[in-house]
Amino acid sequence: MPNYAKYYIAIVPEGEIQEKATGLKLAVKDKFNFKYALKSPAHVTLKMPFRYNEAKEQKLIDHLSTFLGQQPAFDLELKGIGRFGRRVLYIRVSQPPELMTLQQELGEFCKRELKLIEELADKAYNPHMTIASKDVKDSRFDECLAFLKEEGFFERLYVDKVALLKKGERNWEVVIQIVLGTKYQVPSTKYF
Repeated sequence: MPNYAKYYIAIVPEGEIQEKATGLKLAVKDKFNFKYALKSPAHVTLKMPFRYNEAKEQKLIDHLSTFLGQQPAFDLELKGIGRFGRRVLYIRVSQPPELMTLQQELGEFCKRELKLIEELADKAYNPHMTIASKDVKDSRFDECLAFLKEEGFFERLYVDKVALLKKGERNWEVVIQIVLGTKYQVPSTKYF
């Protein structure tokens, strides 16, 4: 019987941007005890979590490498703080045509080639980088939102890689970073 693991596909910034976003998550944890968002590295989701046969992980990587190897690199702006209702706080992400096209075409590719189900969130795509979610308490929401807005977040990110992440025992981990515009693959980087 196949062993299915959970995966998702995302833009996972490295270096200073990852450190700054993770630092903001840690500040929220220390000040408000909202820590659920620390289960993943800071990222911009392109394909929502899905189940895939773990024994066929290399096949998944090969398929994604073929698709992503044909996609251009592009710039993203991470600018300011937003929210979804009173349960999710996030860094706003610009919506350049390259990002929106990549997400849409990736969704179609996953449906056609990988036989994955298209989720509602895949159809109503709103790119963002989550800072706090799921364990956000309504009683502290306004205070946390004010704190994040005061801290702010303004960075420019050159997107030349897309990551495949896999659910570990406790956290999500980067399996591989696939370089856009080439079939070259970057070894995985552990953030936790």
